[in-house]
Parts: sequence; structure tokens; C-alpha cells
Amino acid sequence: MKRTLVPIPSWVSSALMLSVLSLTPLGVSGAQETGGATGPDSAVHTAPDDDRISLQSLIEELAARSPEIRAARERWEAAKAVVPQVQTLPDPRLQLGYQRMPMTDPLQGAMYGFGQEIPFPGKLSLKGEVAQHDAERLEQEFNATRLRLIASLKEAYFNLHYVHKSIEIVGKNKNVLMQFEKTAKARYSVGQAAQQDVFRAQVEISRVLDRLAVLDQQKESLHAAINRLVNRPPAGSLGTPEEIRTTILTIPLQELNQRADEFSPALLATAKSIDRSERSVSLAKRQYYPDFDVTALGLRNDRINDNGYQVMVGIKIPLFYETKQKEGVREARASLKGAREEFAATRQDLLFQVKDGFVQAQRAERLITILRDAIIPQATLGLQAAQAGYAVGKVDFLTLLNSLLILQDSQLELHGEMVNHEKALARLEAVTGGPLVGPLVERKPGS
Repeated sequence: MKRTLVPIPSWVSSALMLSVLSLTPLGVSGAQETGGATGPDSAVHTAPDDDRISLQSLIEELAARSPEIRAARERWEAAKAVVPQVQTLPDPRLQLGYQRMPMTDPLQGAMYGFGQEIPFPGKLSLKGEVAQHDAERLEQEFNATRLRLIASLKEAYFNLHYVHKSIEIVGKNKNVLMQFEKTAKARYSVGQAAQQDVFRAQVEISRVLDRLAVLDQQKESLHAAINRLVNRPPAGSLGTPEEIRTTILTIPLQELNQRADEFSPALLATAKSIDRSERSVSLAKRQYYPDFDVTALGLRNDRINDNGYQVMVGIKIPLFYETKQKEGVREARASLKGAREEFAATRQDLLFQVKDGFVQAQRAERLITILRDAIIPQATLGLQAAQAGYAVGKVDFLTLLNSLLILQDSQLELHGEMVNHEKALARLEAVTGGPLVGPLVERKPGS
């Protein structure tokens, strides 16, 4: 049976125009959020004003409240307290006694005095140098822990920003798809569309609801991750992240490598381990030399009512040097070789991380430019053309739907690349010792 096409009633045309009007802000928003800029450094997200969580305030809270950072600081403080201990002479001995010796003229009376162990000259200073380098190593480990946790916090914060923007974009598209469904039903009721258009719109709405459920779960998980880092209850809620601005990475790769060599706490910590091991070798060699024990006693002879004294010097002989001192030197040398190999491995890993972060940042900058200046404007025009064509029956529903999904995916990809760019910079800051601003400067310990 042949179906006869009839003119579209006015109420159906009104429904189509409502769909076009409801779609237009979405297409424009993709361009407005990133339009009017001259480069990736000026791409800015826009979102309604609501309760914002500041990245800087979270970083300050992390530095003040993180148990891991505080534990690393206390290990550093404990190591600094070891230095004066090992540089100090052993505690002296106070000696009290009584003697009675049966002789022709018996000797009896009290004895009193003190004894002091004196290490061979140079041993205490070497022990102090070993402890000092150990404290400096723990200081750099504290700095590395702080930078690593800040980078983790930034990555979680930027991921949360992406989830919020995704919820915003997908939520807008849900409303548009609901208008699509109404339009498809209206056209189907007058024979201008197939029933599968209605079903396809309903399927896409269900997929959007599914995606929103996943995004909501990701948002809650990221809330828990950020709360854990700043030592808050994991179940606590957070607000919306502030809008982010991508900044072009202007530092060349060679300078980033130089910064990593000079300022990376992880690399400096292994360098301090080498210094410590070198002093340990010197100290182990010094153990071949004997230590001394000085004892001074005062003597009282009650029989003749007179006083005397006694001075003794003892020498600790390294008699078993083959199995003690010699093996100690061997141990220290092996530790030194291990520290040097660890330094080389750490440096190779850092240079890889620098190169990886650098190329990821560059890739993100290129994609941001392409998405913002080419793909999103083209997808917006494509959607507008599909809307106009569908309103007059020149474009099928699948083309209209694909145009919407292409624009949505492009907008999500743009926000994803902006977030990836900032995450790459956060990782670079962690491995190069601090913010990627300004020339190379000498940083104070703990800064």
C-alpha cells in the first residue's frame, strides 16, 4: 500500500523550530568557550558561578595536613638530630671504689676518678659528615614527597575538572536529545519520519543517562581521592573546580633536562647517598686505627692519712681486622658502588619522565589549537546545517544525530586535551624541582 505524504501541520513545524533553537546555544557554546583566542594559552572554560574549590588552597592544605608529608619532615628532623650525637665523645665514666691490699705496710682506702674513651682523631668528624649527608638526603626525600603529592593532587583536581565539564556538556546534550525525541515522534505521527528515528533518539537518551551515571561515580571517586590527599574524611563532598587556563610550555627540552639535573629532589637525594657512602668508606678505613681509653683515679691511704693518684691509658687494638675492619671497608665500597648505580638509574628515569611530559604537553597544545580553531567550528556549522536540513526533510535523523555527537565528542576532546596539558606540566614540575616559571635559580633547602 502506497503512503501519501501530507503537509506538515503548523504545530509540528513549531516543534522543529524549538529543536533548532534549543540546539543553537550548544553549538555556539563550543566556540564561545574557546573562541576569540590567539593560541592555546588563552583557551578558557566557562561555567556558571557556584561553590568553587581553589587548587592553590588545596595545595596549601595538602602541605599543612598530609600525614605523608609530615612523616617525611619528621624523618628529616630526626636525622638532623643524629649529627651532633655522633660528633660528641662517648659519655665519660665516673668510678668509685675501695681498696685494701695486705702488705708489710697495708694499703687501704677509697678510690675515685673518671674514665674517657677517645676515638682515633678524625673518626668523630667523619661520623658527623656521614650523618649530615644522611640528613640532607632525607631533606631531599621530603622535598620529593611534597612535589610528588602536589602533582598527584593537581592530576586529581584536573581530572575532576574534566568530569564536571563532561557532565555539563553531556547534560546539555540530554536536553537536546529529548527535543529530538519529541520532534521525531511528531514527524512520525504525520508520516514524515520512520519509527526507528524515535527508537534511536530514545536509545541515545538512555546512553546519555548511562554516561552521566558513570561520570557521577568518577566524580565521587575523585572527591574521595582529593580528600585522602589533604587528610579529609573520604566521604566528604567537594565543590566545582575553578576554570583552568592552558599556558604554552616555552621552556625547551634541554633546559628542562638541566633543571632536572640541578633541582630534582629525587636526583639530589641519590647524590647525597653517594656523598654519604664516600664518607662511609673513609670512616671504614679509619677503623684500622686504634681508639684510646684514658682513666684517672684518686687514691686515699687511710693508714698513713695520705692521698695518691693513678693514670692509665688503654689502647683498643684492631686485632681481628681481617674479619672486621677489612670487611667493613668492603661493605662501604659496595654501598658506594650501589649508590652510584642508583644515581645513574634515577637520572635515566627522570630524563625519560621529562621527555615524556614535554612531548605530551606539545601534543596537547597542537590538538587544542586544531580542536578550537578548526574542528569545533566546523562541527558547529555541520550541526546547524543538519538542523536546518532536518527541519525541511532534506536530512535524515541519523545525520542530525551524528552531527550532534561529533560536536559533543569534539568538545569533550578539547577539554580532555586541556586537562592533559596541565597534568603533563604538573608532572614536569614534580621531576624538575618546582614551578616551570622564570630562569634557573638557586633554591633554598626545603623550598
